Amino acid sequence: MFVFDAELWIWDARRTDTWTFVTLPEDVSDQIRDIATPGAGFGAVKVRVGVGASNWSTSVFPDKQSGCYVLPIKAAVRKKNGVGPGDVVEVTVEVV
Repeated sequence: MFVFDAELWIWDARRTDTWTFVTLPEDVSDQIRDIATPGAGFGAVKVRVGVGASNWSTSVFPDKQSGCYVLPIKAAVRKKNGVGPGDVVEVTVEVV
């Protein structure tokens, strides 16, 4: 399991849809790359995630620009935890 702090940001390509993500740190991304078998769909890796009082299953996706994985943070999670773009959150990620 990986635990880190990350800033929420909006994906520029879909700004009007407010797709919000965090970028996993480079060292965490490297470790996930070493242990995971990417599934179908853009090299996605299935994970179990925690942010604040929320836990859910999702996938992380490789980001060509940063070279790291990115994690989408659902609107319901942002609302439940009172966070939005620009806020820093503690994230737990476990590869499943």
